[in-house]
Amino acid sequence: MIKIIKASELEPAWFDGRNFSGTNEVVQNVIKDVIENGDAAIKKVADKFDIASPASFLIPESELKAAAEKLKKEQPDIYNAICYSHDLAYKFALKQKESFDDFEVELTPGLYTGQKTIPVEKAGAYVPAGIYPLLSSVVMTITPAVAAGVDEVILCTPPRVHPDDLAKAQSEGSGVPGKSFIGGKPYADEKIMAAAYICGVTKCYAAGGSQAIAAMAYGTESIPAVDVVVGPGNKFVAAAKQQVYGKVGIDMIAGPTEVFIIADKSADPAWVAADLLAQAEHDIVAQAVLATNDRDFAEKVSQQIEEQLQTLPTKEIARKSIDTYGKIIIVDSLEEAAEIANKKAPEHLELALDEGKQRDEIMNKVRNYGSLFIGHYAAEVFGDYAAGLNHTLPTSGVAHYSGGLSVRMFLKTVTTLRAKPGSEGMKKSAEAAGFFGDAEGLNAHARAARIRLEK
Repeated sequence: MIKIIKASELEPAWFDGRNFSGTNEVVQNVIKDVIENGDAAIKKVADKFDIASPASFLIPESELKAAAEKLKKEQPDIYNAICYSHDLAYKFALKQKESFDDFEVELTPGLYTGQKTIPVEKAGAYVPAGIYPLLSSVVMTITPAVAAGVDEVILCTPPRVHPDDLAKAQSEGSGVPGKSFIGGKPYADEKIMAAAYICGVTKCYAAGGSQAIAAMAYGTESIPAVDVVVGPGNKFVAAAKQQVYGKVGIDMIAGPTEVFIIADKSADPAWVAADLLAQAEHDIVAQAVLATNDRDFAEKVSQQIEEQLQTLPTKEIARKSIDTYGKIIIVDSLEEAAEIANKKAPEHLELALDEGKQRDEIMNKVRNYGSLFIGHYAAEVFGDYAAGLNHTLPTSGVAHYSGGLSVRMFLKTVTTLRAKPGSEGMKKSAEAAGFFGDAEGLNAHARAARIRLEK
């Protein structure tokens, strides 16, 4: 059962960042092997850990298109949901891109400084495909890169047995966890392939795990090296992203998912319980937290959690998460709840409060979160799937200093300088630069500045 405690009982360690990834020797060896041996290294790891190890990695575009057409025909609701999510995410990313203006300004007479926003040339996204293939992550990683104007957007996702190879795999007893089907055609989870096609991916590769991250960072015979790598994954993927950072840009090192809900008695206990469980079912180390100034409401939410768990197919995971990491915090005021949220800096922050002055005050007071969900109807799961927002967000306290994945990840802001010959601004900058060079003992710097004053 979820713990109900007073705010005064919170231990200082609870506010510390939670990161269960970490680097490890296994990942270091995989990256080294990929750098040295390329495609062969990817196949070696796939032989051991994936259910399939295809002879090649590039999934033909015709396969992606076929997967999308199959989904549209057999499961139109899911197909339409992906299209709707992509459409909103694309519109939102384009609007974000508009906020990064190119400009040139004359700061002082004759000296023009400017800014240009340029997309990276190649971007790589990783989407896991374990028990729950995260097709929504295809939308969230590919769409902003396309909106940014990236020339080549590739996707790596764990391999699956191609339909043409199923009979052979079954006869061998392979293509299952613990025994990889080796040498077949490249294929992946069909919904992930369909989403990739809908979202406009350039190329899709059947390669998973830390080896895929290494391949996108350093390149192999088949998989091109990219400029940035984004996307979720297990602890091995997280560790690989951490280790390749610097060779490529990365979005973030994601820890366990989190939700923090600030609510009062105006909220529906069943809705709040549902939102807490939606986060808890992700992982046994997911963290679902409610802060409220009403103990009676807290008890009702706790009861609702127990009732809803009974019919939840993912209750085994959700139960462990709720019992171990879940928490209901009783606060003296909603302002105190906001202070706790700012100190915690959660991935998702919900304000389950009625519209009005107090909600506005709390909304203006909170500042550390990945995404903010305002009001009873702004469900956090909308942000996960279909509201335009990106669901790749900072965890483990990272929201203190960083936001989530956005179109910005795929854009470079570069600066320009233009000086008018003989202008006042050029002369003053040359003089000032000369003195800086003198002060720092960098004589060539000083000379390069002053030489422009000789004409």
